[in-house]
Amino acid sequence: MNRFYQISLVLTGLCLVANPLFAQRTLLHCGSLLDGTRSDLQREMTVVVEGNKITAIQKGYSRPAGSDQVIDLKNKTVLPGLIDMHVHIESETRRGGSYDRFTNNVPDIAFQAAQIAKTTLLAGFTTVRDLGGTGVNIALRNAINRGLVDGPRIFTAGKSIATTGGHADPTNGYRKDLMGDPGPNEGVINGPEDARKAVRQRYKDGSDVIKITATGGVLSMAKDGSGPQFTEEEVRAVVEAAKDYGFTVAAHAHGAEGMKRAIRAGVTTIEHGTLMDDEAIALFKKHGTYYVPTIIAGRTAADSARIFGYYPPMVAAKAIAIGPKIQDTFAKAYKAGVKIAFGTDAGVFIHGNNAKEFEYMVEAGMPPAEAIKSATVTNAELLGMKDQIGTIETGKLADIIAVDQNPLQNIKTLQTVRFVMKDGKVYKQ
Repeated sequence: MNRFYQISLVLTGLCLVANPLFAQRTLLHCGSLLDGTRSDLQREMTVVVEGNKITAIQKGYSRPAGSDQVIDLKNKTVLPGLIDMHVHIESETRRGGSYDRFTNNVPDIAFQAAQIAKTTLLAGFTTVRDLGGTGVNIALRNAINRGLVDGPRIFTAGKSIATTGGHADPTNGYRKDLMGDPGPNEGVINGPEDARKAVRQRYKDGSDVIKITATGGVLSMAKDGSGPQFTEEEVRAVVEAAKDYGFTVAAHAHGAEGMKRAIRAGVTTIEHGTLMDDEAIALFKKHGTYYVPTIIAGRTAADSARIFGYYPPMVAAKAIAIGPKIQDTFAKAYKAGVKIAFGTDAGVFIHGNNAKEFEYMVEAGMPPAEAIKSATVTNAELLGMKDQIGTIETGKLADIIAVDQNPLQNIKTLQTVRFVMKDGKVYKQ
């Protein structure tokens, strides 16, 4: 056999392996399928996956051929991978955790974040939006995308943007000789020019989304948990700069005045929204702004302060005052027709429990089908990925999970995910 013929055979073999027609298929035999395109369950269905994509959805249990792999989910309900629009992948609440920023080095944060990422994925959340950390979140996103670490698909804000002394000013609570005067590079701004520079720095750092803290917050070492902390002019400068760089803007806001400024200035989402009033609700509807409630974070923060004593007195007082109100606010906003996006603020509570949010949403009056849609179809659209994730359809990425029961009848079943596939790879079975 001459050398040229040998090389030809090798190249032909490589082409056959690379050709999708010859790729190994995975057949998911689904007892029930909630594909996200319709509100009812389909019984006895097969989802065909090749590589990282869904290539067919067939009625009945299709027979394997050749090297096909079959995964038996006949006693499960199968649905799209879940999407959480508000997590903090670098940290997790615990007693004494307020002092971690003084004791943890970047490698400590990184190792913890890698473990949190895996926990989140195994809980059925195949995509998340990380809304603020140190910058480790950007490196973690890259490591996951390169296949070095197991975790969800991450869209991250990098470092949140605050005003001096505001929620997300990283030096709050320091001694005066340690506070210094952080600026746009550290995510602290004062005035429109600073705002633009901070956005551009986030672009340079590799962020995917911009996060601002439009009002005071609960867990920061500052006494005000709800007052406005950005001028409307500053928010508008952030939004305009973000638009230039292809970013959407998420605004943390508890107090009504701060969220109204943020909505009028053009932010895409309001996070928490605890003290929204009727005027704010009208603005949500007028501008099409999405509300990300984070009910579980409010309830958990209040419990952590009142029952478990996790926080210093200044923080505990805010947690007890603000936390319990979010669920009632969500109920009011939902009934008024505000657009809802699913988000939890994971990190304020223990990661992996994100699906508890569904229970609280349903408890407050949202039907299970709508709650699930908020964490799949709605969030995929918000992320600009509606053609790739959020439903189980031919041509989309194979982000698929399975649970024991019908979530339309028992929403709590989403808290125990039995099967997780992301990008066509099985992580939990």
